[in-house]
Amino acid sequence: MTASKSSRARNARIAAQASSTRASAAKGGTAVKNGGATRNGGATGNGQVRTAAVPNGAVPLPARGARPPVIQDDPPQGGPALWLQLTTFVLALAGLGVSIYLTIAHFTESTLAGCSESGLVNCTKVTTSPQSYVFGIPVAVLGLAFYLFAAAIMSPWAWQAARREIHLLRIASLVVGIGFVLYLVYAELFIIGSICLYCTSVHAITFVLFVLTVIAAATWGLKPGAGWKSRPARQSD
Repeated sequence: MTASKSSRARNARIAAQASSTRASAAKGGTAVKNGGATRNGGATGNGQVRTAAVPNGAVPLPARGARPPVIQDDPPQGGPALWLQLTTFVLALAGLGVSIYLTIAHFTESTLAGCSESGLVNCTKVTTSPQSYVFGIPVAVLGLAFYLFAAAIMSPWAWQAARREIHLLRIASLVVGIGFVLYLVYAELFIIGSICLYCTSVHAITFVLFVLTVIAAATWGLKPGAGWKSRPARQSD
């Protein structure tokens, strides 16, 4: 009888221990299950999991101290519009051609083709006048030197150059050129009293180049072919 009571008591203790073990295991599994949310946040001081909600489509901000990603702006334009580059280059070549012809005619003392020799249009009177020399140098030679330089500085390669000095030199040369043209026009109209068609064509080309160069400087700046700079990427709030 005593042995039977002892056996029942031992079985009761074993059953109680098994029940306690199952309850502890169930509680531990629940805690592990709740801890699976750590992928969206970190643990708080109470051991609970803190989550951070990120709106759909939003870009998370970089961690403090991290360098933001760098992207590039739009590709470089390579200077002003292509039509302006080609137009100025062709005009400079045309001015160079006329200047070469005037220089040859000056030194050979030949008559300019298709130019009148009387009245308001009188090429010979203009090209042989004292005003056809500046500081002892024939105006035709000065025009030739100017347009040799203009043909180089107005080329597409020069327009696309990254050096600021090239673009400053271009506009400075045109300012000097248009000033010289104004003096020559004044000399023809008010001192000589006649005009030369070839000279006038060079004056017109110089004026158009001046206008286009000013427009290019105002629109694209004085360093149009310098490329682009990198900038930090914009982040979503």
